[in-house]
Formats: sequence, C-alpha cells, structure tokens
Amino acid sequence: MSFFGRVLASIGIGSAKVDTVLEKSSYFPGEEIRGVVRIQGGSVEQQLDGIQLSVMTTYLREVNDSKIHQNAEISVIRITQPQSIAIQEFKEIPFSFLLPRNTPLTLGRVSVWIKTAADIQSAVDPSDEDRIQVAPSALQKTVLDAVDSLGFRLRDAESVYAPRMRASLPFVQEFEWVPAGGRYRGRLDELELIFLDIRPDGVELLLQIDRKASGMLGMFAEALDADERFVRLTLNANELNAGYSRVADILDSVISRHS
Repeated sequence: MSFFGRVLASIGIGSAKVDTVLEKSSYFPGEEIRGVVRIQGGSVEQQLDGIQLSVMTTYLREVNDSKIHQNAEISVIRITQPQSIAIQEFKEIPFSFLLPRNTPLTLGRVSVWIKTAADIQSAVDPSDEDRIQVAPSALQKTVLDAVDSLGFRLRDAESVYAPRMRASLPFVQEFEWVPAGGRYRGRLDELELIFLDIRPDGVELLLQIDRKASGMLGMFAEALDADERFVRLTLNANELNAGYSRVADILDSVISRHS
C-alpha cells in the first residue's frame, strides 16, 4: 500500500464505496425492512470499523423567531463488525430491522430516509441515503379512514418540535384536518390529531378540536385560542379491529361533546 494511495484514500479519492439496496421502497411503521449493503473496495486496502444504518427524518422547529427544518435520527442499527476491505474487493452484507412504530408517515411535507454510514479508519467516511415511503399501519389507517368518513379533509401533515410531550423523540407528527362536509362544517375550524403511542394492542391519540368562532365572544375566544379543546383518547385493539365505522362513532361522540 503506497503512501500516496493512502493519502488519496484519506480524502475520499480511491476509497471504498457503499451502496444500500432495499428490498422495496414503501413500508409501514413496525414492518421489517430488508436489504443489502454493497461495499466496493477502492485502490488501497482499508480497515472498516463498522457500518450503521440510521432511520432519518426532519421536523419543524422555531429558532429565534424563524422556522427551520431540523434532521432527526429515529433509530440506529449497526450491521457489521470490524473487517478489512481489500483492493477492489466487492462485498454484500445483508440486513433486516423493524421500522420503529413511531416513524412519521410520509404525508404532506414529511420525508423519511435510510442513511448508511461506513466507518473507515483515516478516511472520509463513505455514505449513502435512500428515501422511503412510510404508509399508515393497519391501526393507523383505521383511525385516518374514520376521520375521513366524518367529512373531514386532510389539509396538512407535519412533524413539529414538541419536547414537552415526553416522547422518545423530540417531535410529534400533527395531522391537520378541515371539515369539508357533514355536520361539522360550520361548527369547527379544524381538527388536529397526533398519534401519541402506537402499540399492537391499541393506539393513544391527542385531539385538538378547534371550534369555529360565533359572535363577539366567540371571536374573542378565538383570538386567545380559548376555543381549542385538547382530548386524549385511547382506542383498544377490539375497537380498531371492528373497523373504521366503529372508530368513527367513537370519534364522533368525542368531537360532538367538545364542539
């Protein structure tokens, strides 16, 4: 191994390359992700200390009166032990892991990707990024379909900074709905929904019910955000497995009491 070759590899020229190939591009939270990491050796032998995969996303945060999108690491998986990569050697390392249940859905402006990082001694670490689509799980889809059936239309979905939620991540994903028809049109300005917890035996929701202003007192309340009601709601597996119409009845009862 020449000194000149080691110097070039240390700045990324002639260094090993990594490429992650996923089995597919769309998953739901809790689903197994499978694939391989392909390593192509460079012009010199190098020591690979390990490879890690990170599930990444972004969330909106307000800093100094400005809103910025900040990267967040949802989970990290280490998939290989230290080893050497010979000159021009090609390796494929298979992997599998479960996509965390708190991974946000790629709706609205939310994006999720798998970041691959190889730790190579005395070199610019090669990396790779692969965007994925995250669709609702069966339980989440039942809840979202239930809200749809009540005449609401999804206006936006965004991950926002929320450290006070005491969750495992510094953000939550908000789903913002507006009444497009049905009996809540004219009664509510909007309905926001957050999945606080998603488990095999049920989900915990936070609803923000924003009543429509009516008259001078209503307008005053709206200006102070006093027309908003926050409701925590747990739906068990039996209720969810009964279908979206059963969940719609439960949501309808809750929303009616606070609108």
